[in-house]
Amino acid sequence: MRLLKVATCNLNQWAMDFDCNVKHIKESIDEAKRAGAVIRLGPELEITGYGCEDHFLELDTVTHAWECLKDILLGPWTDGILCSIGMPVIKDSERYNCQVLCYNRKIIMIRPKMWLANDGNYRELRWFTAWKLKDKLVDFQLPKDVAEALLQTSVPFGYGYIQFQDTAVAAEVCEELFTPIPPHAELALNGVEVFMNASGSHHQLRKLDVRLRAFIGATHTRGGVYMYSNHQGCDGGRLYYDGCACVVVNGDLVAQGSQFSLKDVEVVVAHVDLDAVASLRGSISSFQEQASYKTTVPSVAVPYSLCESFNLKISLSSPREIKYHCAEEEIAFGPGCWLWDYLRRSGASGFLLPLSGGADSSSVAAIVGCMCQLVVKEIANGDEQVKADAIRIGHYADGEFPTDSREFARRIFYTVFMGSENSSEETRTRAKVLAHEIGSWHLDVSIDGIVSALLSLFQTLTGKRPRYKVDGGSNIENLGLQNIQARIRMVLAFMFASLLPWVHSKPGFYLVLGSSNVDEGLRGYLTKYDCSSADINPIGSISKMDLRAFLRWASTHLSYSSLADIEAAPPTAELEPIRSNYSQLDEVDMGMTYEELSVYGRLRKIFRCGPVSMFKNLCYRWGAKLTPSEVAEKVKHFFKYYSINRHKMTVLTPSYHAESYSPEDNRFDLRQFLYNSRWPYQFRKIDKLVEELDGDGIAIKESSGMGVVAAGSGNPKVGL
Repeated sequence: MRLLKVATCNLNQWAMDFDCNVKHIKESIDEAKRAGAVIRLGPELEITGYGCEDHFLELDTVTHAWECLKDILLGPWTDGILCSIGMPVIKDSERYNCQVLCYNRKIIMIRPKMWLANDGNYRELRWFTAWKLKDKLVDFQLPKDVAEALLQTSVPFGYGYIQFQDTAVAAEVCEELFTPIPPHAELALNGVEVFMNASGSHHQLRKLDVRLRAFIGATHTRGGVYMYSNHQGCDGGRLYYDGCACVVVNGDLVAQGSQFSLKDVEVVVAHVDLDAVASLRGSISSFQEQASYKTTVPSVAVPYSLCESFNLKISLSSPREIKYHCAEEEIAFGPGCWLWDYLRRSGASGFLLPLSGGADSSSVAAIVGCMCQLVVKEIANGDEQVKADAIRIGHYADGEFPTDSREFARRIFYTVFMGSENSSEETRTRAKVLAHEIGSWHLDVSIDGIVSALLSLFQTLTGKRPRYKVDGGSNIENLGLQNIQARIRMVLAFMFASLLPWVHSKPGFYLVLGSSNVDEGLRGYLTKYDCSSADINPIGSISKMDLRAFLRWASTHLSYSSLADIEAAPPTAELEPIRSNYSQLDEVDMGMTYEELSVYGRLRKIFRCGPVSMFKNLCYRWGAKLTPSEVAEKVKHFFKYYSINRHKMTVLTPSYHAESYSPEDNRFDLRQFLYNSRWPYQFRKIDKLVEELDGDGIAIKESSGMGVVAAGSGNPKVGL
């Protein structure tokens, strides 16, 4: 038997904070060595942090990375352990995203990333070059100060693997795993038994299964030990990296770290038998045949052994069940952990939330409450870093620290109900009860006086006073009166956030939390610069349907029972007067349901449908209950309001990324914000299709799934 102990990790790095990042790297290596591991894998670009973005273009960033690597190599950290450390490297005039493989205070080789992530939230081609030479390793001259310190002038650079005396080890960096022809397939045929995947993978609802299936598939038919390391936490941007460091052997998961955690360093260790890899490969005839005429991958020979022999005192890691969180748990824990990182690293003393008593703001309040519960739980579990951060943020006296989540929430969380004459007593009561359950410091404010003062000023200047539509006013008057209320709430929210700490003799400032969801952003069903404008928004990329499911879950699992009543109430902005024969409802105002919005959003972004191809797809999906003319009207209605309101995305509050059809303009959904909202060419094509379908009398059966039809194609492709 060849027994090998490996360690991979989740690290909570902070972009451009080199001291913080190196500290976590050293801690992870120390913990891996204490566990007896001889391989330690860290996340992609762990020295700098993954989210540096255009800071990668600065020479200082690369220089500092080398300085930090030198510091690590001059100490005892790499003694007797192979360490894969992620950092940017400049070779000649090109900048590469690299894994630096180190052993016994030397650099063994530098492995540049060959296939860069450049879609969705990723822009790696903006900062890095993909390595294209696959047939050889080249010499890389180390920076002068590093060479002198390490007594090493050059190292092999490129695509290859490390051949130890008893096994072969190689890196496969993040995106490379998901390419059509991933490197591990070729490396396995060359005898590589251990694959190290350093990643910077962000959280997205229901995404973890895709990732784990890839690790399992990589080793199920070709054998091998697949190690995966990831960032975990908010490193300074919209993304939350969701960890889940793991080890897979021959298609079986044998070790898995947490997906959501407040820990800065988490090390996952596995003890594996490499003879099991050799045995599986030897039993697969096709593997043997393909390996016999493989393309040779260059390697670096290292005259050391990593494995131990048969020893009954050593227990091997056994296959285990994969741990998945349900979507409701992901909504609670992902944004909750993201908020904690943002709070402790921003210098703020807490959060302020305009709490309307509706589903969206109540979801945000529940997520903050979940964050407080996580903090108290981690302190009870002995996490000294969380404890120190909580004491500092909550301004506890010497010897005191949070032991109750409601008490902690009262120190760091303000909620404000900003009601008007249009607000119902039901929403006012719901906000108050929920605030009590969470423990926030709650205020109930009437904004009628401010609204009246502004309208009086307007009347003095113009001689006219606008009226609501239900009172005989026009659409322009009605919309203007709603916008006044919404924007006043934004101004008051920021005033309270800056001055309430002063009122209560607390230092610092509070961050204003937004509460608009992904569907409202997609449809534009929000007032620009209203109370959805904030410092950060934990639900801005979560659908209304998922939020309602989360409220039902949280009413039980977070012990906020009032959320059940909030979820059951029909969504309403409460910006118009309530009358016996009229009450404002979101879905009526929008002219579409939230469920329909989710469908439009997925077709628009995930399946890249324009108006015509969306119409074709929805004819299949809704054809059993709607005529082509009715489908056409719905599609036109959506695209009309999507394009009219697209400009609102340019000022959208930075939002936690969670949904794959997010319309977020800054990073994820890069499109113009000035459209011809009539879509004359596309809508004309839809009208022509409707005429043809009506003329032929075609009845379309409703699809059981979401078929995707390419624009201009008459045949459905397989979709969700």
